[in-house]
Amino acid sequence: MSVAFDKILCVDDDPITLMLCKKVIEKASFASQIDTAVNGQDALDYFKKLKENSVTNYPTLIFLDLNMPILNGWEFLNDFIKDGLDKTFPLSKFIVLSSTVDPADIDNSKKYDVVIDFISKPITIEILDSLRTKLKA
Repeated sequence: MSVAFDKILCVDDDPITLMLCKKVIEKASFASQIDTAVNGQDALDYFKKLKENSVTNYPTLIFLDLNMPILNGWEFLNDFIKDGLDKTFPLSKFIVLSSTVDPADIDNSKKYDVVIDFISKPITIEILDSLRTKLKA
């Protein structure tokens, strides 16, 4: 099975969730490289650094938690768009990966053009296989 994505970013404040995300993505051969960020601010800084360094190999898929300290997922998305990072990194698409199944969160995620899906934690190989088919990656 071929690798679906060259680079993925997982954004979550829980170290166990980040470790699980990396392990499952590796086991499913879903990405060549998996970067992590521990909150929304860390992820925003990550993208700003990529922009400053004119990096062309950037994550095209980002798994984003909503409930994080410092800068939560919604605040991150708002800043990502406000700062024009959605234009700088037009291929970057987000999947909200959350432990909440609040219909309001699901509806809110649909308001962002960069968000392509909302899935419940934990990430599994079955979810990745479904995404692979859905995204035809």
